[in-house]
Amino acid sequence: MKKIAPIAAIALFAVAFTSCKKNYKCTCSVTVSGVTTSATTDLGKQKKKDAEAACSAKATSVAGVSYTCKLD
Repeated sequence: MKKIAPIAAIALFAVAFTSCKKNYKCTCSVTVSGVTTSATTDLGKQKKKDAEAACSAKATSVAGVSYTCKLD
């Protein structure tokens, strides 16, 4: 039992300080004259909340053309 306690403490410490970060991609598409074009951008390793914010910031409207983006 004395050998298990330090190992369990180290494992618990490691789990407590790991972040839930993973690689996310953002796909943006635009339709002009019936033709849809899309592009995927690598957002890198980050938390889902941050990736969603970065992807939604890419969705814009320029000269009446709307770009829609979604997180992959």
